[in-house]
Amino acid sequence: MQKSNDKDVRLIKKYPNRRLYDTKTSMYITLADVKQLVLDNEPFEAVDAKSGEDITRSILLQIILEEETGGVPMFTSTMLEQIIRFYGHAMQGVMGSYLEKNMQAFMEIQNRLAEQSRSLYSNPQFGPEVWAQFMNVQTPMLQNMMNSYIDQSKNLFVQMQDQLQDQTRSMLKTFPFPPPDSKEGKDS
Repeated sequence: MQKSNDKDVRLIKKYPNRRLYDTKTSMYITLADVKQLVLDNEPFEAVDAKSGEDITRSILLQIILEEETGGVPMFTSTMLEQIIRFYGHAMQGVMGSYLEKNMQAFMEIQNRLAEQSRSLYSNPQFGPEVWAQFMNVQTPMLQNMMNSYIDQSKNLFVQMQDQLQDQTRSMLKTFPFPPPDSKEGKDS
């Protein structure tokens, strides 16, 4: 996990007994505590105490697994199957980057909505009832906005894929390969 300033990064050590030790507080912690660090935007790195190996991703995946099995899952089985199919696929790196950029865009939208909501909620004219009505209207609007964003994103992804195919064809034309329709190299 890359952090901007290593001095500010909280170090979590995982011991062979599977316990997590927070070196900042000098206490053993749980995955729930690590989840809280994430929610609080507290930079941290998890390492195997014995080998020093960075296991931050593994800890984060454990938290996601607990969240997925412990309540209302965010990922459908179909989505997880689709993600699994990209492992080892030529587009694996592109898909990871694509998902990360989409998540960043979603977070920016969420932050803007939260900022607008704070200014509205701080207005004394609006009581809890008005706030509840506002949120009931916001949910479908947000869904529509996200659906529109996803459609645009899908179109851009398809365009990018078409451009890559065109570039690949152009590049391969310089090599002396027989055209795919040619009968050369085929058994008669």
